[in-house]
Amino acid sequence: MSSIDPLIIIGEYYPPESKAYHFLIHHSRMVTEKALMIAQKAEHLHPDLNFIQEASMLHDIGIFLTNEPGIGCYGDKAYICHGYLGREILEKEGLPQHALVCERHVGVGLTIRDIEEQNLPLPKRDMMPVSVEEQIICFADKFFSKDSEFLLAEKPVERVKKGIAKFGEDKLRKFDEWLKLFGNP
Repeated sequence: MSSIDPLIIIGEYYPPESKAYHFLIHHSRMVTEKALMIAQKAEHLHPDLNFIQEASMLHDIGIFLTNEPGIGCYGDKAYICHGYLGREILEKEGLPQHALVCERHVGVGLTIRDIEEQNLPLPKRDMMPVSVEEQIICFADKFFSKDSEFLLAEKPVERVKKGIAKFGEDKLRKFDEWLKLFGNP
């Protein structure tokens, strides 16, 4: 796989002086750092560190298409749509594997059942992280938010678990599986 520069791709969609760029870059750098740390601890799973670095930086590229003014995003979609919107962007960029990370990192992943039962404004397909790289990035992402408290600081595990628990026991079980697989970061 050839190496890409995520900042060049991000720059095609976000003006560097924009509020959205600020939130996206800071959040993505924190997630990237965490994901690489997790991957290095899980070297027995043979994760692709270069791919993790690239895909972590790009995992939230679709946020500008959502309506989240607090982080400088003025699109017309609900925030939950940023994953599949990011997938569409990166597929157009010729990055199908990176695109899947975008779509599959929301929450701890979404099933068709989740989408239908919650009437989410998403395409009706499974959006669960599959590859070890997708799982590592999704796991790392749970430790950071695009808010002033956790943009540059990591959430404690208990706080992450409390947030995930709101979405069901199955989601909490998935996170607990990752804690066992990747260690308590």
